[in-house]
Amino acid sequence: MTLASRTAQRLDWTRQALNDPSAQLEGASADASFRSYWRCESGGRTWIVMDAPPDREDIRPWLDVAARLNAAGLHAPEIAASDAEQGFVLMSDLGTRLYLPELDAASVDSLYGDALDAMLAMQTRADVRGLPAYDEARLVAEMELLPEWFLKRHLGFTPECEEWDVIESAFRALEKSARAQPQVFVHRDYHSRNLLITASRNPGILDFQDAVLGPVTYDLASLLRDCYIAWPDDQVYAWAEAYRQRLAAAGLAVGDAGQFRRQFDLMGLQRHIKVLGIFCRLWYRDGKAGYLNDLPLVWRYTRDVGRRHPETVELVALIERVLGDRDITRPLA
Repeated sequence: MTLASRTAQRLDWTRQALNDPSAQLEGASADASFRSYWRCESGGRTWIVMDAPPDREDIRPWLDVAARLNAAGLHAPEIAASDAEQGFVLMSDLGTRLYLPELDAASVDSLYGDALDAMLAMQTRADVRGLPAYDEARLVAEMELLPEWFLKRHLGFTPECEEWDVIESAFRALEKSARAQPQVFVHRDYHSRNLLITASRNPGILDFQDAVLGPVTYDLASLLRDCYIAWPDDQVYAWAEAYRQRLAAAGLAVGDAGQFRRQFDLMGLQRHIKVLGIFCRLWYRDGKAGYLNDLPLVWRYTRDVGRRHPETVELVALIERVLGDRDITRPLA
């Protein structure tokens, strides 16, 4: 389908869903997937239309998770109409005030407090029946994006046999730690670019379609070690420990402070190893160059936290040797 025909199809579907033949669409946002979002005013209010081309995206998981979040009392978009065959969703508009540009030292405790409250509700109230498991295969497949897209494609480095041993040993340790944790509802992308400040209650929650049943520290690491904004380690660990205490009070077997901190660190490493690969893939495969500028922070997390744990110190040393003094944001020629 051509771009023009998809544009016409999207507008025609929206007008029918709203029963408004004069409705018009304006671009709202796009993300790292093939989805795009469009804003429309009709009936005295604004709406968002999600366009997920069905040959590239299946909106049914998105619809399923939206229903689970709304049923648990979370502030996800409410669905007014959907068409899985054509790949369109008409939903309530949660606004444009993303967390990221409004986070600073004065606002972070309040905004993160709201986000952590919502996370606790997700982990203790959201229905997890039938969600995919964050199992060994899924965890390892994500980490394999690092050698494929970051090492080979971005840095032009193909590991030798003994270097593969270092990589695979770290991956096994991270996967084992993740699966040893209590398994709960996991959003999988719970961070400042997917959380909104809204007029009613914070946060508005976006981009949740990849939710799984998985490790209790995953979303916590995603939020507190955000790929787009960083906070001092002491502050991060204080937030994490306070959250551990809330989980324990809710009846989850999260262990003591030291055990939880180690699991939080290793879970963040699994995520950041994956993201190093994803951000490179977004450029080399999908032509989205902006994510290369986010690599330095993700690498900093990987390096600094990875050095603290014997399971990952050799992997960090390997990457440091390959990277050398290269500018990590520059694509391979």
